[in-house]
Amino acid sequence: MTTIKDRFCPKCGRPSDTDGLCNSCRAADTPWAVCDTRVTSTHCPGCGATKLVNTWTDTNRERAELAPDLARSAVHFHPDVKKRSIAVDVRDISPNRSRARLSITGSLYGLPVEKTCTVELAWHKEQCDRCNRLTGSYYEGIVQVRADERDLSPFEMQRAAAIATQIEDTLQAGGERLSFISDMTENRDGLDITVGSQHIGLLIVQGITAQLGGRYTTHPKLVGEKNGRQLFRITYLVRLPRYQRHDVVKLGRTYAEIEQVDSRHVRVFDLSEGRSRAVNEEEIVRWIGNARNAETALVAYVSGGMMGLLDPETGATKEMQKKPWQAANAGENVQVLRDGDTLVVMR
Repeated sequence: MTTIKDRFCPKCGRPSDTDGLCNSCRAADTPWAVCDTRVTSTHCPGCGATKLVNTWTDTNRERAELAPDLARSAVHFHPDVKKRSIAVDVRDISPNRSRARLSITGSLYGLPVEKTCTVELAWHKEQCDRCNRLTGSYYEGIVQVRADERDLSPFEMQRAAAIATQIEDTLQAGGERLSFISDMTENRDGLDITVGSQHIGLLIVQGITAQLGGRYTTHPKLVGEKNGRQLFRITYLVRLPRYQRHDVVKLGRTYAEIEQVDSRHVRVFDLSEGRSRAVNEEEIVRWIGNARNAETALVAYVSGGMMGLLDPETGATKEMQKKPWQAANAGENVQVLRDGDTLVVMR
């Protein structure tokens, strides 16, 4: 039977546990770690994004944080090396150059190995694809938010802008760097949002109509060709409903707060009956106001089926019928809207 005593290293003559070189000679003949003499990091001076090959990636890491990882990327290990470790000491030698000293250790064929090397780090500046488009006023679409036969309310302006910003943040976090908002402008017609990609434009109009109601249409315009492909810019027109949620309207002799608008049907909360019901838009006599802008009035007294409110504007007491669904007691506050001399109590 063959034993280890029958096996000798052909190079050094010492016993070997294999038919070939012993572990010491194998380790001595193996280039177990190779260091590049120079590595380059390309970053955008505008937003700080870094470039790897041809792909830009957003990062919040500063140069001092990036340098050790960049230096470690210069080391290439033999696949048989185990327990790898790299200690890095980086010193800046100029605004665009750093020098890293690397202490490398590991285990090769059961034997500890170590070496040192020096790597030059080059910091290269280049404008990224997104900043290049932003500075060049590039865009692929405009989202126009309008309301049907009225002006946008401040709430709708703020909410639409917040929805667009949230969608942009989500796409940027997911790696869609070119799905950006380059401009957002309020004007007398409504809100205009200039977008860097058609994808973000579509998501914004879908998000706005999902939360604020209404409908949208798209209007593409051919602006040229690139690599044989036609290039379009799209205008996304969002048309919000004539009435919005929490609007208070007059329905014949009663008042109602709008809960939802769907096509020509409107779902309201009847402030006289204390229940929700559907009405046709043609049944609305006029718009009173929005519950978000209601005033606070003090309940002076409740007597039988009547209650008295202190008018927040004049201080005079106004008596009105207390609806069965209203739970207001004397000394409490209620929210009201004004319709001429009439105070309309909100739910």
